[in-house]
Amino acid sequence: MKEINIDTEYIKLDQFIKYIGIAQTGGHSKMLIKNGQIKVNNEICFQRGKKIKKGDMIEILDDETFIVK
Repeated sequence: MKEINIDTEYIKLDQFIKYIGIAQTGGHSKMLIKNGQIKVNNEICFQRGKKIKKGDMIEILDDETFIVK
């Protein structure tokens, strides 16, 4: 599990995926979310604009897990 620090109150899920380097473009992050490859707090999330806050756990492709600090 990797810890990711954010300096704002929240970051949107599609922006978070780009921020951590999993997706290079917004279109790529959109496809990952649309295809159900992203879990937020152990639930598949289909909302690109989902607000990710400190303490949230994001799992990408059933492989990498990140916690927001």
